[in-house]
Amino acid sequence: MTTRIDRLRTCLQAALQPELLEVRDDSALHAGHAGAGSGGHFHVTLSSTQFVGLPPLRRHQLVYQAVAHLMQTDIHALSIDARLPS
Repeated sequence: MTTRIDRLRTCLQAALQPELLEVRDDSALHAGHAGAGSGGHFHVTLSSTQFVGLPPLRRHQLVYQAVAHLMQTDIHALSIDARLPS
């Protein structure tokens, strides 16, 4: 059985081939928040060569594109730290 974190991680790895990928589930911090029951609150930190030459807004857009279908089912809120590779 895959978890929301597993599905999020799989999508990001497939789309962005990150050198660094950390996924944190912050859902417990938002218990009782409207909409929290239908999806989780997550924070991702990732770096990818696909971010080179892109401004932060475009990096975030690539992350959202990678997980777009999960925004309908698994993700209520997503915080993104999209870094350039080291």
